[in-house]
Amino acid sequence: MKLGIVGLPNVGKTTLFNALTGAKAETGSYTNAAAKPNMGVAKVPDERLDWLADYYHPKKYTPATIEFVDVPGVAAGGRGNEIFQAIRQVDALVQVVRCFENEDVFLESADPVRDAESFELELILADLEIVERRLDRARKNAKSGDKKYKREVEMCQALIAHLEAEKPARDFAFTEEDQDILADGGLLTIKPVIYAANLDENGMSGYRDDAGFQALSAHAEKQGAAVLPVAAKFEEEIATLDAEEAQMFMEDLGLTERGLDRLIRTSYDLLGYISFLTAGEDDVHAWTIVKGTKAPKAAGKIHTDIERGFIRAEIVAFEDLKASGSMAAAKEKGLFRLEGKEYVMQDGDVTMFRFNV
Repeated sequence: MKLGIVGLPNVGKTTLFNALTGAKAETGSYTNAAAKPNMGVAKVPDERLDWLADYYHPKKYTPATIEFVDVPGVAAGGRGNEIFQAIRQVDALVQVVRCFENEDVFLESADPVRDAESFELELILADLEIVERRLDRARKNAKSGDKKYKREVEMCQALIAHLEAEKPARDFAFTEEDQDILADGGLLTIKPVIYAANLDENGMSGYRDDAGFQALSAHAEKQGAAVLPVAAKFEEEIATLDAEEAQMFMEDLGLTERGLDRLIRTSYDLLGYISFLTAGEDDVHAWTIVKGTKAPKAAGKIHTDIERGFIRAEIVAFEDLKASGSMAAAKEKGLFRLEGKEYVMQDGDVTMFRFNV
């Protein structure tokens, strides 16, 4: 799973990236249109895995991870194919939106909705170019009489009208017939979005009352998007502290958890991912699968031989295991289940697969 950290220049994208991944990518108050994307990995916080680690004291601890790509800022009117190509490679977007003031860098006061719309307009214009080129090809191919291309011409024409009305592709009524066309279309505004409202420390401590955050939240709600408050600079600073010191600084701001933890979890949920867990003295491990995955396919995440020789899955729901206090107690209560090939895995299933090859 790969998420792009995107937005206008100098809004705190790289600072947020550093806080998320522990990287030390260069930041600065300048337009970075020529810069290359930064790439890094963040661990998905999971208290269930922590509990299992305390229970088993394993040799290894392996949480789920998300890859983040820090994409150079997209300036209004300054579109660039290399930047858009980087965005096309990710599964979803974390759009950083400025909710802080900095007169040394910005001539205008913060206006999160203005900036969010300005950035999305650049993506819409890039999508228009893609769809217009596709329409030209489809018209030429439609001369053969192939109904597929005739349908593609109709879809492209309707989508162009939609985009010209400054509406993102994710709001377009695609049909089932359009799915093959969509698969290789390279559309930017089809990707799901999380807005990261980047506040300073003062704004973060009372973000619910911050006018910019409230306006961005209303904007996100209209789009069916999530919005989360973060203080990227603060998060980058506390990421270098030990857990006790970091907790103390968060309490000073009235925060119960890092904004980044919420952002990572929301990103993980955004694409419909869940985790099943394996646990023992050798390793406690979170495995990422898509919601709706059946047991044999989940087993294949561990090793293809386990999927090929799948016999059954032995499962206890994490909450049942925790409430019981031990695996033996969970078995005594009848909470330990044997599931077959048609079982659909659930988030938090503590699982052992039986197989034979």
